[in-house]
Amino acid sequence: MTATQGDLASLSRYIFRAPRWHTSVTFALVVAAVAGIGVFDTRYLLEDVWQGVFFVGVPTVVASILTSGVDGYFGGQLTPNRSSLLALVCEVFVVAVLVGAGVIAALTAFGQNFVFDAFLASLAAIFAFRLLVIMAVSRHSVLVAAVPAGVQTAAAAVLLFVYSGTMRYFAVDRPLVDAFLSRQEEAPAALNVVVPGDFLVLIAVCLVYGAATYAFVRVIDRPWQRSLGVSVLDFLGGFIGHIAEGTRELEDFFEEIGEEAVVPVTVCSVRRPGGGEKARFVLPMVHPGPMGEIGGGNLPVRVAREADGLAFPPHATAGHDFNLVTEREVDAVLDAADRAMDAVEYEDRATGSVRVDEGDASLLAQAVGDDLLSVVTYSPSFADDVSYAVGLAAAAEARSGGFEDVLLADAHNCNDGLQGEDLGHVTPGGERAFDTQEAAARAGDLLGDADRYPLRVGVAWDPTEWEPTDGIGPLGIRVAVFEVADQRTAYVLIDGNNMEPGLRERLVAGVEGVDRIEVMTTDTHVVNQVEATNQVGEAVAEGKLLDLVDDLVDEAVADLEPVEAGLASERAAVTVFGNDRTETLASTANAMVSMGGGLAAATTLVAMSVSVLIFLFA
Repeated sequence: MTATQGDLASLSRYIFRAPRWHTSVTFALVVAAVAGIGVFDTRYLLEDVWQGVFFVGVPTVVASILTSGVDGYFGGQLTPNRSSLLALVCEVFVVAVLVGAGVIAALTAFGQNFVFDAFLASLAAIFAFRLLVIMAVSRHSVLVAAVPAGVQTAAAAVLLFVYSGTMRYFAVDRPLVDAFLSRQEEAPAALNVVVPGDFLVLIAVCLVYGAATYAFVRVIDRPWQRSLGVSVLDFLGGFIGHIAEGTRELEDFFEEIGEEAVVPVTVCSVRRPGGGEKARFVLPMVHPGPMGEIGGGNLPVRVAREADGLAFPPHATAGHDFNLVTEREVDAVLDAADRAMDAVEYEDRATGSVRVDEGDASLLAQAVGDDLLSVVTYSPSFADDVSYAVGLAAAAEARSGGFEDVLLADAHNCNDGLQGEDLGHVTPGGERAFDTQEAAARAGDLLGDADRYPLRVGVAWDPTEWEPTDGIGPLGIRVAVFEVADQRTAYVLIDGNNMEPGLRERLVAGVEGVDRIEVMTTDTHVVNQVEATNQVGEAVAEGKLLDLVDDLVDEAVADLEPVEAGLASERAAVTVFGNDRTETLASTANAMVSMGGGLAAATTLVAMSVSVLIFLFA
């Protein structure tokens, strides 16, 4: 992961889940009641509460109920949950403006008209905000999106019209009109300042804010169209759907920018002599991202579900360019893993493990029959992802020892988060890329002609008490111990995304009962649905983690039994983000976030200036 990609990943801090629509409506009515106490001034507290609920809460309830229906009529996708949350956010904004304007009016000579003008401006502002969200979510044109976007503003305007007595300015004298369209006597005195011209001002200000929103979208959309050939609204709509309700809309955007790739899928299967599978290592050379369960974010769990034995899906040597664009692509990976399983030729002999250190790279490897099982780490140096090309080159170097198939996993077990310009990506041409290749070549030479002995394997697993918010995914912690000629090698796999610096060394030193050990993470992105960084060891106490790993190693040792094992590789054709696409997306999104704020502020300032002129001269 580069620094730019890290900035994109930090957008995870905005992720939340939209509450159910009735929760949003209930909270909106509570906010309205509290606002009524502060805004209205009658002799009775309950009357203030009622007026707040009616005049502030009713437009929110109307918008919550009608917006999704109106949007759906035009073919939109705004759900009731999103509609209600959007209405609630807008209500809170209006209340905040009213409170602020009231404080200013109390401290200055502006008076009640200023508060009302601020109220009209806030109604226009929420129309513009709703317009932006609906254009993004439902991909309507600006004119079509304006219809559902205007529901909340229109509902408030209708209440103003009826309860301000505006009808008294028109020469209409009919009982039904008086009964339903002129109810001034039942409204608070604060609404007596309303005149028919105020509604024309509201329409004019809404047009100004709507035009500003459209101009903002057009300007910020240009770099997206030029660099990626897609609209920023595609990304924004998908991102809103993902953060609010966990939908797959963001995958549609990624699929548009993705490209085809062929990736190796390597399987190491361990079975009992009778044929029952005991453990399965599955290593597809893709990256389990980009976030949450989008794309391949939940790849480790999908792999584990398919295994008959205890599954071990470690992190492959692949970066964010090899993120799967949709979860559907995982099926192609699993199909390739099934084909590889059918091609496995089992052997009951293996070599002992060796550890080869070269520069920052430290590689643990052992031969299983004529194949090689290996893991590379750069700890205690910081590292994130090993690029696809580096992994392929290192595996090719390892084959120089005469091996048919090589499973080379990235331990992914030491990083300092998303700080700094260099986040530890191991790329072609870098010193650590050559370190990795040379370590793999040396391991291949050492093990190619090494003696093979009977293999015994034991496994253990604990789903743990920890949750993804603690940095531990649903696969928990898994351990496989390989015993060859009285030498025991432990492979520990934690379902997490990288580890705190130094934690790997303390686990390796603290675990007893084995001769060699490596601690890996799956790089699952399920743990990153709330935080961009949520590494193993940030939330989980180190002592508890060490005790659990030590216990699991003991269980795996107790489970040791004679086995057969073998490796095989197949290829899968998948759609991934693609070379340079991740960096382009990251840089474009980051530019939108950094520059978009300034552009939005400038656009808002212009719109407000025009609005002030309208209020002054209307």
